[in-house]
Amino acid sequence: MNNRPRYRSMELTLPPRERTTSTDSLIEDGTKRRSSSRAIKRPKFDDELVESSLGGQSSTPISKIRTRNPSLSTASDCSVSLPPTPSVTSDVRKRLSSKSSSKRARKGRGSQSIVTKDLGRWKPTDDLSLIIGVQQTCDLVTVHRGVKFSCKFTLAEVQERWYALLYDPTVSRIAQQAMKNLHPDQIQAVQSRALYSKAEEELLGVIKSNSNPLLQTFESLLQEHPNVFYPARTAKALMAHWHLLKQYHLLPDQTVPPLNKNGPVKDFSEAEQQIHDSELYESSDDLLEHELGVASRGSKREIRLLEDQVSKWQVLVDTVTGISPPEFDNQTLAVLRGRLVRYLMRSREITLGRKAAGVNVDVDLSLEGPAWKISRKQGIIKLRNTGDFLIANEGKRPIYVDGKPVLAGNKTKLNNNSVVEIASLRFIFLINLDLINVIRQETAKLSGH
Repeated sequence: MNNRPRYRSMELTLPPRERTTSTDSLIEDGTKRRSSSRAIKRPKFDDELVESSLGGQSSTPISKIRTRNPSLSTASDCSVSLPPTPSVTSDVRKRLSSKSSSKRARKGRGSQSIVTKDLGRWKPTDDLSLIIGVQQTCDLVTVHRGVKFSCKFTLAEVQERWYALLYDPTVSRIAQQAMKNLHPDQIQAVQSRALYSKAEEELLGVIKSNSNPLLQTFESLLQEHPNVFYPARTAKALMAHWHLLKQYHLLPDQTVPPLNKNGPVKDFSEAEQQIHDSELYESSDDLLEHELGVASRGSKREIRLLEDQVSKWQVLVDTVTGISPPEFDNQTLAVLRGRLVRYLMRSREITLGRKAAGVNVDVDLSLEGPAWKISRKQGIIKLRNTGDFLIANEGKRPIYVDGKPVLAGNKTKLNNNSVVEIASLRFIFLINLDLINVIRQETAKLSGH
C-alpha cells in the first residue's frame, strides 16, 4: 500500500510518450501497474448529453465514471466496481423518438410536394385514369372522349402524356411515385369510373332489353365472369351501365327508331306555330320586375351618354385617319365645317352655342376648341322658304360673317363658302346647292298654284 503513491507520482512526472513506453515494458515483464486516474477527455454520447442537460439525475460526474485506461487494466483491477451508468428516462426517449419521426415526416412531405410539383398539369389521379382507360379500351381517342380528367386536355396532350409514361423514365418514375402516395379512397374513386371494355359490354348485352333484370342478375353475372369484368366493378355499377345502354338503344337486340316515326319531320316555324303563348307565361314576380326596370333604366342612361359622345369620337377618328365622309347627302341642307369638326344641318333651323348643364344646343362649338367666351346660346341658323340661309346673333359677343360683324339681336344672310367666326373659332358654311334648288322649285310650284 505504501508503494502505490510512489508509482503514481513517478508516472505523473514522466512525459506522455515515455510513460507509455515504460508502462509497456512493465506489462511485458508481468509487473502490475496502475494507470493514471486523470480523466480522459472524450466526446459525450447522446444519453450522457441528455442526462447532463437534465441536471441532477445522477450525482456521480461523468468525468469520474471511467478512471482507468482500458488498455492498461489487468485481471486484478476488474474486481473494482464502477458507478452505475446514467440511464435515459422514458419521457426523454419519447421526445427523442417524436423529434426523429417529425423530421422523417417533414422530409417525406417535402419529397411528395416535389413529386407533385414535377407533374405539371397532370395530377396523379389523371395518370391513373389514363392508364386504366388505355388498359380497358386500348384506344386513346376513346379515353380522351370518355375519361373525365381534372382539367380539359386535348387529344394531342393525352397522346403526349401516354408516350411520356411509356418511354420517358424520369416522367414514369415521378408519376409512379405520385400514384403510390394517393389515398386509397382516391384510387377507389378513379377505379369506379373506369371505362367499360368491349368484352364487358358484350356480356351486358346478353341481358335482353325487354326484360326487367334485378340486382341479383348482375351479381350472378359478375360472379360467373370475374376475369372479364374490371376488379372494381359492382353489381350496382353494372346495372346502371346496362340501363344507359338501353336508354341510348345500344344493346344488341335494339334498333334505333326512325326519325319520321310520327310523320314527317317538322321545321322550326311549324313547331313554333303550335306553341301557345299562354303556356309560356309565368307567374309575375314584383321584385324581379323592379330589378329589371332598374337595370333597363341604367342601360338607357348609358346609351344616351354614348350617343352624346359619338360625335366627339367621330371627330377624333376623322382627325387621326384623315378620311372624312362626303360633304352632303340627301338629307343634309348645309355643312358648318371647322378645322377639326363638321356640323351637318339637316333641319331648317339649328342653334349654335356651348353645351352646359340644362342647356342643349344643336351645334356644340366647344368641340372645335376653347369656347369659354361663347354664350350658351350664341346664334341661330335658319333656312327660309326662298332657299336663303340667315344667321341671327343671340349671344353677347359679335359674330363675324366674311369679316363683317353681326351684333347681338341682328341677323345676316349666309352664302355658300361664307366664313363664320365666333370668338376666334372659324368655320366655313357650305350649302347643298342641289337640294336647295329642289326646295326652291317645289316652293315655286306651290306658290304658282
